[in-house]
Amino acid sequence: MTKLYIYCLFDRLDSLLGIYSSLQAVHRDALKICNHGAGKVYMRTPDGYVAPSLKVLRNTFKGVCDTQVEYRSDRQMVKILKTKIKE
Repeated sequence: MTKLYIYCLFDRLDSLLGIYSSLQAVHRDALKICNHGAGKVYMRTPDGYVAPSLKVLRNTFKGVCDTQVEYRSDRQMVKILKTKIKE
């Protein structure tokens, strides 16, 4: 049985923006969407707010499933949900 993980990107109103199989691609698009305005972009993880990086995102999702991380700025917010395909 193969474990296939997917990453779903949602906006502030819980509208689906995309489904990804690559952690790097979903991180890139989340930063692109949130990087508007004058403020910085922050990641909200279960440990608190941190500066966004692919390494932090990978370590947050490592070994867990059905969890989410938020990217926030002064004008935008998106959520990344990690889940797996059920066979």
